[in-house]
Amino acid sequence: MGFLGLATEPADRPLIAALRRGLQERGHVEGRTILLESRHAAGDLGLAGRFIDEMALRPVDVFVAPGPAAARAIHRATQIPIVALGLPPVPSDQGLFASLAKPGGRVTGFSYFGEALSAKRIEALREILPRSSMLGILHNVADPVFREWGGQTEAAARAQGFEALRLGLRSALPGDVAEHLRNLKSRGGDAVIVITDFLTVSLKDEIIRNCAELKVAVISEWPTFVEAGALMFYGADIPELFRQAAGYVDRIVRGERAGDLPIQLATKFRMVINLKTARALDIAVPPSLLASADEVLE
Repeated sequence: MGFLGLATEPADRPLIAALRRGLQERGHVEGRTILLESRHAAGDLGLAGRFIDEMALRPVDVFVAPGPAAARAIHRATQIPIVALGLPPVPSDQGLFASLAKPGGRVTGFSYFGEALSAKRIEALREILPRSSMLGILHNVADPVFREWGGQTEAAARAQGFEALRLGLRSALPGDVAEHLRNLKSRGGDAVIVITDFLTVSLKDEIIRNCAELKVAVISEWPTFVEAGALMFYGADIPELFRQAAGYVDRIVRGERAGDLPIQLATKFRMVINLKTARALDIAVPPSLLASADEVLE
């Protein structure tokens, strides 16, 4: 099997570890019953294309794609089955699948709702920062899925009384992050929602560092952000989905067709609050929100 990450190797490491756990639970012994080849493009789509060609020639029997952009790249370049994570909950992503129940074709996997959860994140942010008026939305605008998710997040923010400022990324250049966040701060923004994709995950440390310096709260949909210093994470249990994805890998390598396996929706969601970050930002997190959190980092 081949894992194609468009983010960096450190960003993908927890996902691969969860995938390996899932394979072990299904009786696979790496190097004997299955071989996992992983590649990490760190935001370089040209390099990702070369990685796909390289792995297809080996050849791999099934690809795991940790996001829709990777899935599209593999789908365009090969006829190899794909188990993809982060698929949109409706079949609008350039023909990757026909429906959730009957994907058809060569793609199956999991959807964790993406920006359908934006309203919940913004609702929690409103509890934490009741006087906040300007919310930044940091996202990849070069990819159609994440550009659309940015629009959905903006609509959810405006519905809850925020003025929203879209901060669009087109590359993994750290200077772009700093410029966007300084712009947000200069306009009175004190919080930013980071939409997860290979660009923002690759820039995680830059985002957290700049936001700490500017006293901007980070609301994340990816758990490693809150561990690195974001104020809050709310979303699907991503490592758990990668563990479950191993089940689809197992079924495909045993002969089942990817298009016959329904795309599953995430059912487990978590909220994690970083109290150390809250103290650094002079934010008092309401006790009601702390009580509803699955985990509080001290």
